[in-house]
Amino acid sequence: MKRNQLSISLEKAWHYFSLTYDVVWNVIFILLVAALCLVCFAIGAGAGYFAFLVKDMPVPSPDEMKKEIYHYGETSHMYFANGVYLGRFRSDLDREAVRLSDVSPYVVQAIIATEDEHFYEHHGVVPKAVIRAVFQELTNSPVKSGGSTLTQQLVKNQMLTNEVSFERKAKEMLLSLRLEKFFSKEDILEAYLNVVPFGRNSSGRNIAGIQAAAQGVFGVNAKELNLAQASFLAGLPQNPFVYTPFAADGSVKPDLSAGLKRMKTVLYRMKRAGYISEKQYKEALSYDVAKHLAAPKPSPFEQYPFLTMEIERRAKEVLAETFAKRDGYKPEEVQREPARFRRYLGEAEKALRQGGYRIYTTIDKKIYEQMQRIAARYPYYGSDNVYYTKDKKTGKTIPHRQPVEVGAMLIENKTGKIISFVGGRDYGREQLNHATQAHRSNGSTMKPLLVYAPAMEMGVIQPATIIPDLPLSIGSYAPKNADGKTHGLVTARYALQQSFNIPAVRTYMRIRSRHPIDYLHKMGITSVSKQEEANPALAIGGTHIGVTVEENVNAYATFANYGSFVDAYMIEKIVDKNGKIVYKHQSKPVPVFSPQTSYLMIDMMRGVLHGGTASSVPRYLTFSADWAGKTGTSQDKRDSWFIAVNPNVTFGVWIGYDRPAPLESRYKGLSYSQRTQLLWARLINAAYQENPKLIAPPKRFLMPGGIVRRAYCAASGFSPSAACEKAGLVRYDLYNTKFAPREGSGEEVMESRVVVIGGRRYVALETTPEEFVTREVIVNPKLLADWGINGEGQAGDASLVSTLKENGRPPAPPAARLAGGKLVWNRHNEPDVIGYRVYLVNETGERRLAAAVKADEAASFSPLQPGAAYCVTAVDIAGQESAPSNPVSLPSHSDQQKSGGPSSPPSSSAAD
Repeated sequence: MKRNQLSISLEKAWHYFSLTYDVVWNVIFILLVAALCLVCFAIGAGAGYFAFLVKDMPVPSPDEMKKEIYHYGETSHMYFANGVYLGRFRSDLDREAVRLSDVSPYVVQAIIATEDEHFYEHHGVVPKAVIRAVFQELTNSPVKSGGSTLTQQLVKNQMLTNEVSFERKAKEMLLSLRLEKFFSKEDILEAYLNVVPFGRNSSGRNIAGIQAAAQGVFGVNAKELNLAQASFLAGLPQNPFVYTPFAADGSVKPDLSAGLKRMKTVLYRMKRAGYISEKQYKEALSYDVAKHLAAPKPSPFEQYPFLTMEIERRAKEVLAETFAKRDGYKPEEVQREPARFRRYLGEAEKALRQGGYRIYTTIDKKIYEQMQRIAARYPYYGSDNVYYTKDKKTGKTIPHRQPVEVGAMLIENKTGKIISFVGGRDYGREQLNHATQAHRSNGSTMKPLLVYAPAMEMGVIQPATIIPDLPLSIGSYAPKNADGKTHGLVTARYALQQSFNIPAVRTYMRIRSRHPIDYLHKMGITSVSKQEEANPALAIGGTHIGVTVEENVNAYATFANYGSFVDAYMIEKIVDKNGKIVYKHQSKPVPVFSPQTSYLMIDMMRGVLHGGTASSVPRYLTFSADWAGKTGTSQDKRDSWFIAVNPNVTFGVWIGYDRPAPLESRYKGLSYSQRTQLLWARLINAAYQENPKLIAPPKRFLMPGGIVRRAYCAASGFSPSAACEKAGLVRYDLYNTKFAPREGSGEEVMESRVVVIGGRRYVALETTPEEFVTREVIVNPKLLADWGINGEGQAGDASLVSTLKENGRPPAPPAARLAGGKLVWNRHNEPDVIGYRVYLVNETGERRLAAAVKADEAASFSPLQPGAAYCVTAVDIAGQESAPSNPVSLPSHSDQQKSGGPSSPPSSSAAD
């Protein structure tokens, strides 16, 4: 009974177990099926959603992907002449591309161990990492491990934006898979290392790419990084500006613990991955990173501010023209449309800041540095000028102090290369480049360019042409010479040598209708407009805007090039990061003057340094060369110039105040022109020390054919006539064969009767007494008419002979007296008195002529006969004679003995 009951109980238990098992199994099965369905649904939905996210994304070709992943901004570089490195082009980010073979293997290992340990195994995406990242995102997990491979990071940086969205992530994954299909792991890793940011360098500049990081953080190339350095840099990309050791100003952060902790993490992962041993790990941890950080390096802009800014400006312009030419536009077409020009300038600037270009210049590093040193230390600029302005709000007067500024330019004649320049004394105070951008009046340096060379080219003058330096008025304009005097009839050569203004203006007025300003434009001085041609003051630098130092110096080089203008330039060539030359300067000489005119101009300007306004220069120089130059001073001494050329180079200096004001006439014992010339000499002496062959060529300017040496008459400029030879006025000078002196008519000079009063010469009348007349050779008035002068010109001392009108009445008698044993009288105040007659008066009152004294001679007569009486009369130009003066006598010997000495003057004599 009990056995049966037990059996029944077991059967029931089994039945319930079986029933429970079936239910549980069915539930589990159903759940499994449901879960599988859900997974399939999720996968399907995810795939569908993924497909939806990327459905509009164009699939790039391999070439398109290559272009994008390798299209990262690289820093451009600048070079002095001969490939001497200058520095990096200014940009917001320093980056320099490097090949993977030129990167330390420690860097590669550290990056892979830290950023993507399965880099060589996956195909662009790691599913497990993606799922983990999605789960963390959906659950809003505070800890996110990330799911991006190096390939994905590269795609995100180079092909997509930094937008945080599922769509961007989907595109990133798809592109990563495609990128891995067409590119090798080495290609992807190289691109990544050139793209990734690394914080700041020792100058405080942002850096990206492993080469810029190695140089900027440790001062070595990427290939030279050791294990500790590589691990430190490999840790930076996760959070560059937290881990970087440098602050924004380039100083080392006081606390480097964050970066060092990250470095330790990198080293641990490298050891765990088997890249380094325990020993290497410990040695790297003990490395003193702070001790090996790169020293601060001044940027090119900090070291060479004027130069780097000028290179940037010129490089942008030439590259903009290159881009415009690429699109089929000529330079003049682009210049005519400012909007288009600005667009190309913007494109050029972006390209230079991000394109990794190499910009090669003509600047000689050593000469440039020496010139900056000399300019900065020169002690003779002059005192600061103070000017005042009123504050618009308060009405208070505000004083402003400004120093004398400087601009200088050195150009190689044949090529137009700008060898060096001085942009100013202090870029921090004034950013204007005074050599290339400041427009100022060029004063008398305008004369050779606008007046004398064009006039010689036209055949109007030659060096020996006689030009009247006599008072001149053109409407309300009356030019004056610097010394305030006139010098009569002078040659063009002498007028240039002494920098007389009046002859230059006279010459300009003779050629103005033939548009000499066209010569300026051919020589690159385009800042002087055609409308200014009517202004006679233009001949001596009276321009509306002015010219730059570069324009002025460049124009003078035309004479050294025997009449061909070669435009000055600074950018030699620009090469892109692939080594392709995208721009190369090509000189295009422009014919301006004949070789004969140019040489004659050079020969005339030689005299400026030898007996002329720059005669102090030769003694300032430490070397010799065949220099020819010109000084220049603007109105009120606001600008001072000196420019000189030799067969190799042309060099010019300007000094003045930014806000125009007169320079000090003298400072520390030197005149303003001497201060300019001394500065010029010191700068060129420094250049000579660095490159003697360039600065001081042994050869002289060679005289071209078509130039002859001929005799001329100093009174006319014509071939000497018999009358000229008789007067001793034959001189010699150089001429263009085409314009050699023509034969005179024999009447260009003539002998004439003149009288001299107060240093001026007047034509004698027929009735003028011969004893007061001088016979001199004078210029025929017909010749002076060519210069618009009516009157007679006298040769000798080159003064003018005028006509003197007599007043129609006899002169009043002069007053005579004794003085120092001499008979003396006061000069007559009537302007027509030409001399005096001295008479000996006897006891009966009869007069006998003792002497005739001309008006320009001393108003005295001696010796006197003791006891004899004398009187004086005045004679005018018509021959009329005054009544005699009071009689004056010297006491006899017996009278002197009785009185014990010489007698006092008679009471009738005037007081002494």
